[in-house]
Amino acid sequence: MREIYNFSAGPSMLPKDVMKIAKNEFLNWKNSGVSVLEISHRSTIFMKMTEIIEKNIRKLLSISNDYKILFLHGGARGQFSAIPMNLLKNFYEETDYINTGYWSSHAAYEARKYSKTNIIDVIRMKNKKKCVLDMSDWMISDRSKYIHYCPNETIEGISIYEEPKFYGRTIVGDFSSTILSRRIKINNYSIIYASSQKNIGPSGITILIIKKELLCKSNKHTPSILDYSINYKNKSMFNTPSTFSWYMSGLVFDWIIKNGGIKQMEKNNFIKSKLLYNVIDNSNLYINNIHTNNRSNTNITFLLTQKSLNKKFLEESKKNGLLYLKGHSIYGGMRASIYNAMPIDGVKKLAKFMIKFEKRFS
Repeated sequence: MREIYNFSAGPSMLPKDVMKIAKNEFLNWKNSGVSVLEISHRSTIFMKMTEIIEKNIRKLLSISNDYKILFLHGGARGQFSAIPMNLLKNFYEETDYINTGYWSSHAAYEARKYSKTNIIDVIRMKNKKKCVLDMSDWMISDRSKYIHYCPNETIEGISIYEEPKFYGRTIVGDFSSTILSRRIKINNYSIIYASSQKNIGPSGITILIIKKELLCKSNKHTPSILDYSINYKNKSMFNTPSTFSWYMSGLVFDWIIKNGGIKQMEKNNFIKSKLLYNVIDNSNLYINNIHTNNRSNTNITFLLTQKSLNKKFLEESKKNGLLYLKGHSIYGGMRASIYNAMPIDGVKKLAKFMIKFEKRFS
């Protein structure tokens, strides 16, 4: 059977080894006689699994006991509303939202419903490429209750590799497409949240890492399902969780640990992204308009100088087993999402295809 490589931005591909384990356990999980899909989330066997999963994510990210970990519903979009509801006492308080692209702007849009939101644009042009201002140049308000930013914009392919050093401030990061792909200093943040369908597992779970002193900050209007303190007291089981997503995420954590941890994932992602950027930078057909300092190592976006070739590129790539390379509708062009599960061989195959396609059609 021909090897197929899935470059979808999310839900993204999962490690094959993980999929094989899930397949083998599907009808009889842990010799229980039933599937993990149909077992009670409050059963001893499932509760034991969640304890191991939390232990493993703490190990992978070096999370101290100063932080609590929640497994929540609603994807990252749900947290766009939950964060201001949990951190603010009233709707008149100020918040700072750093705008670098689609997802950070949508987070700010939701925050405006619950706070006086300062939207801070930090994208600039440098040598005709988009770049992000250094954090020291961000126009942060002295009055804001927290600072929110997104270190990787999946649609535009823009990343921030600098970590925040706003001492004494509450820092919130949307790490949906960053978590587990590279090393981060957890202690620089107050809250990190990440939806699961990129580097964690299938869609259905959102992981939230929060300083424990922030758990009791929510206002009285916060819906119980979005209230962090209620979810913590109920061990992330205030209502029935997405049990299969939780289980699959645990298998992915095991896979990362067995394959060298986050340090190795970071190294692999750098190698993979460099392969594609080298093709783009030495091409007359492909263009990436992000400055090298802020190019994403997980979402490689590029445009074709001959737009008439877009359809042909997608048709030919699909024939070659390279799937879901079409860019987001608001951005256009192409996008190769190369999260942890994407093997280096898949990126090499795409790089070779791109070179051959240019020689044939441009």
